[in-house]
Amino acid sequence: MIDIKNITKSFGSLQVLKGIDLHIDKGEVVSIVGPSGAGKTTLLQIMGTLDKADTGTVVVDGVAVNELSGKKLSDFRNQHIGFVFQFHQLLPEFTALENIMIPAFIAGKSKKEAKTRAEELLEFMGLSDRALHKPAELSGGEKQRVAVARALVNNPAVIFADEPSGSLDTKNKAELHQLFFDLRDKFGQTFVIVTHDEGLSQITDRCIHLKDGLIYNEENTVRTEESAESSLEG
Repeated sequence: MIDIKNITKSFGSLQVLKGIDLHIDKGEVVSIVGPSGAGKTTLLQIMGTLDKADTGTVVVDGVAVNELSGKKLSDFRNQHIGFVFQFHQLLPEFTALENIMIPAFIAGKSKKEAKTRAEELLEFMGLSDRALHKPAELSGGEKQRVAVARALVNNPAVIFADEPSGSLDTKNKAELHQLFFDLRDKFGQTFVIVTHDEGLSQITDRCIHLKDGLIYNEENTVRTEESAESSLEG
């Protein structure tokens, strides 16, 4: 699903990534953790085509995205990649339904097709009764679930999430974490998540530890009912 090799990235004289090799399988839920300045968000943005590496290759869903540019890169990003950020970044003037439909319109889908898919996702999220509400009328947890639905509307190969539960309270955080696994179990969705949340990193399939621009440890975790419940409680 995702293969990156020898990824380096510098900002001026500061080298943020120093040679990253990583493979992520389809249907994996992978967390990336590490101290501030370790390069987590930079790595996520490079994998998600929002930034370019100085050296190395990035292959997503069989496509060498580091070789794409301009409209081809934008089209690939729209059709194959979904993003969820710490703050939902919903457009305030549009309803939940309309916010979800926007990436589908950008992809050239008809209004009927976009609306049908958006309604399906809202139902899966348990938000059908909030479809016509604008972001200001939604709770924090509801906004973030709408943001996840928006990321899913074009059936992307992978969703990249940067601190997706960082602004949520304990209850909404736990519900969002569970949603990631529900989506993986139902749709085979792949997630790559930068997080400082220990509860989430302990229940993902794999936890990648970054430090000083390098991967220094990878943990394969076993998601059990006990670990899931512990995360929900914590």
